[in-house]
Amino acid sequence: MRRAPWWVLLSASGAPVLLVGASAISQVLQGPAYNPAVETLSILASYGARGYWLMTGILLVLGTCYIATAHGLREAALPGRIALAGGGLAAMALPLVPAPLSGGALGHGVVAAIGFVLLAVWPALAPRHRRRPAPWGLRFKVSIVASALMCLCALWFVFELQGGKSPGIAERVVTVVQAVWPLVVAVSCRVWAGPGEPVPTKS
Repeated sequence: MRRAPWWVLLSASGAPVLLVGASAISQVLQGPAYNPAVETLSILASYGARGYWLMTGILLVLGTCYIATAHGLREAALPGRIALAGGGLAAMALPLVPAPLSGGALGHGVVAAIGFVLLAVWPALAPRHRRRPAPWGLRFKVSIVASALMCLCALWFVFELQGGKSPGIAERVVTVVQAVWPLVVAVSCRVWAGPGEPVPTKS
């Protein structure tokens, strides 16, 4: 089995860093009228928002990071890598159907939902075998727990959208968790010594 290349750490770490950084800057640009606890990230990326171009560019780069990470995670099973890359494509497609500053948008909601689902299920699809040795982030039980956590976060977000008090917080939690997990898997793949091989130590 080929080991994940070193650059996968760059693409995997780029996703959460860019997501958090760009949303924070866009929030400042939007001004004090924007309430991050109540309003979603889609408002920051909506056409006419002050951070529209920043968020649009970041969504494109974010999707590229997911696709590059999926390509580099050679230890992961192909269905999981395809799902991760699909989540990246969904992120890149969001600027084509931006949400309005107020109200909902069916196209935006459908694309966002597809992205959330793909990024939530990819860990469960990534393990190659249930019992054979694997990097920590690709072990079957760990991957199932990760997917379950992401699904619960996504359901929380859906619940908040239906009249909750903090949809913005719920969305930020699920997007950050989904952005961080590929990095966890990438790190575990890079440090894994492989089956039957001793873990390298510093002399």
